Amino acid sequence: MTGPRLPFFVYGTLLPGEPNHDRFLRGRTRAERPAVLPGALLYEGPGYPYAVEGHGTVHGALVTADPATYAELLSLLDDLEQYLGPAHPRNLYERVARPALPVPDPGAPGTAGPVRAWVYLAAGAVARSLRTGGTPVPGGNWLTRRPPPAPRTP
Repeated sequence: MTGPRLPFFVYGTLLPGEPNHDRFLRGRTRAERPAVLPGALLYEGPGYPYAVEGHGTVHGALVTADPATYAELLSLLDDLEQYLGPAHPRNLYERVARPALPVPDPGAPGTAGPVRAWVYLAAGAVARSLRTGGTPVPGGNWLTRRPPPAPRTP
């Protein structure tokens, strides 16, 4: 394992109800709560989204791993996100530490401050391509994106 044992900010197929949530997170987390990632934009990908640094906010969840399964989960997520190491030329995503903001619970007093978390952002070449010709996800929320267009019939 490399780096500190931070929680994870997830924003796409790892969110509850999405296809990779149960596959990767079930039984490996201690807590999951809604959160936002400031300073980022969300783009459509081929069945999954990409977050890139930018002037926006991405909606997702802050996931705290069970300490007993942290190393296993980190390895699984690095593999899923095709992260081979810092600035590796074949990375699809870069794993970086960024502050995420838990969404306040309306039933609990007080506000939560930023939480430093691992987040997978689109790697360099992918990010450049998205910024020049990608399709932004309106509102930065993968769960409220528009459905894909229906196939056209001749």
